[in-house]
Amino acid sequence: MELIREIADQTNQPPVRGFMHMPAQPNGAGLALTHGAGGNCQSKLLQSLAHAFSEAGYTVLRCNLPFRQQRAFGSPSPASAERDREGLRRAVEVLRQQVSGPLYLGGQSYGGRQASMLVADDPNLVSGLLLLSYPLHPPGRPAQLRTSHWPRLKTPALFVHGSRDPFGSASEFESALTLLPGQHELIEIEGAGHELLGKKDSEQFGTIIVAAFRQFFSTTQSAASK
Repeated sequence: MELIREIADQTNQPPVRGFMHMPAQPNGAGLALTHGAGGNCQSKLLQSLAHAFSEAGYTVLRCNLPFRQQRAFGSPSPASAERDREGLRRAVEVLRQQVSGPLYLGGQSYGGRQASMLVADDPNLVSGLLLLSYPLHPPGRPAQLRTSHWPRLKTPALFVHGSRDPFGSASEFESALTLLPGQHELIEIEGAGHELLGKKDSEQFGTIIVAAFRQFFSTTQSAASK
């Protein structure tokens, strides 16, 4: 694992800061992972997944969004969202310097939402999305769906959702997913909340997600090549 403190060449671009996980036996693919509104790239969830994907051969960049680089605590403001998306674009650029194969972009909650918005506007940026605990709506406010960009999201997306997540139920997700024109799949983690891991064994969780990820994107790539 290598500490990354990449400073953008242009001062108006956000830097990329986080950790690069280099696999012992690389498969040529890369995955950029980021966090939710209340966390950072040191979360148990991101560390667990980064280690699991790295062991499976993926080069993983686990990074902090620009808003978290500016302050250690607190949630992002709507005004920072565009810069956070640009930070994710820069993370993909940094990861591209390490791998020659397909790139994937993933994030938990707010981070995943920003990743999906970025890719909806730039469908060729990555080969796929890993969306962890996507915040379908604010807790207790199911009418306030955060899906306005979904009809433009053509990039394959794998969703990982906790069955007890207050940001969206399985039935609400099943209904909302019909908005997506691209290939997609929803994996529900029984008994998990918004944090996904909870009391579950982190190593087992990572193994499950990596297996599902490989299966899903193997299928989508096979379909795209026909």
